[in-house]
Amino acid sequence: MSARARRSLADAVARVLLDTVPGEVLSYGEVATLAGYVGAARAVGRVLAQSQGLPWWRVVNSQGRLVPGYETRQAELLVKEGVLVDRSCRRVQRSPTEQPKKFRP
Repeated sequence: MSARARRSLADAVARVLLDTVPGEVLSYGEVATLAGYVGAARAVGRVLAQSQGLPWWRVVNSQGRLVPGYETRQAELLVKEGVLVDRSCRRVQRSPTEQPKKFRP
């Protein structure tokens, strides 16, 4: 991927994440799709690893699992936003009364 293409992807990912609201959780694949890069879930992860200022904690894997090595911090930030997190298996949970807007485990 060229430097220009990486920058375009990074800009598109940033737009998607900056448009999220507290309590909204997306998978890497959903971010990629919403950014216009279907199938680029791993690239979204790379963008998040190299970026600052984006709400990275609102992104989980396709099974709802938290970021390895950052589970505690991510869980704290998500819980603060009202997201249910099963800390025993480090996974985002659906609320029994309210479905997340975009995340589908």
